[in-house]
Amino acid sequence: MSRLTLGNVFKVTVALLFFPFMPLLILMIGVRRKNFKVILEGALYVALFLAAVSITSTLSAFVGLGVIAVSGMRSYMLRDLWLHRRAPRGAQPYVMAQPSVPAQSAPSSSAPEAPVDPSAQELAQALAWSASLAKQNKARIPTEAYVSILETCQTLDAVIDAEARQPLGDPQFEYELSATVRDYLPSVLRSYLAVPPRMLETRQASGRTPNQELVEQLQLLSGQADTLHASRHRRTSAELTNTGNFLRERFGRGQGYDFGIK
Repeated sequence: MSRLTLGNVFKVTVALLFFPFMPLLILMIGVRRKNFKVILEGALYVALFLAAVSITSTLSAFVGLGVIAVSGMRSYMLRDLWLHRRAPRGAQPYVMAQPSVPAQSAPSSSAPEAPVDPSAQELAQALAWSASLAKQNKARIPTEAYVSILETCQTLDAVIDAEARQPLGDPQFEYELSATVRDYLPSVLRSYLAVPPRMLETRQASGRTPNQELVEQLQLLSGQADTLHASRHRRTSAELTNTGNFLRERFGRGQGYDFGIK
């Protein structure tokens, strides 16, 4: 999916116009995504830049420019955290309509199982494909990365199951969940498995090996999965509290109707 959106163009334009503050961008990305590793990295860049600015010398000028350049490269490498991908044209948003209830229905001895939206089934199938691909290539994937994949899949599966049964109706949340399951995670796995085994410990232009890249990218995806999970259940808890407040106000303190029942 392309990142060429109006919002992303605006973000990149602002970043280029205020390029001296590029170290601060890394820190803001980490804070926005609650990624402790990126926060530390951004804080280090900001500290180095401030130290270089406070000292007037040729060396400090080079250090300051170097920090800005490195921050710019890192902001590009972390683009998944602040430049959202555009949804494919014609793709259906992940919205599940509430099941209609007939006006009159015969009583049933057992409650029927809640229907599952086809989009939720597609997400679950896409997630199962990623988990299956990882299990089939367990021997090639580093142990730490393999465990991270399974834990991320487990977290995302819980989010999909909760969203299927009681959707939030939040387009941004639905897009982030769909993109993570259908695009980000499969893309990371396919790209890694496409690297020849003999090159997995060879340092690339970024200075990291494919194994190191895999571990770092999976950590980012794990953080995204945790964020989706926390956001989903935080909103559910808030809805339950709101319902409780309404019921307490409506029926508490003897304000309910007794319909003549003694």
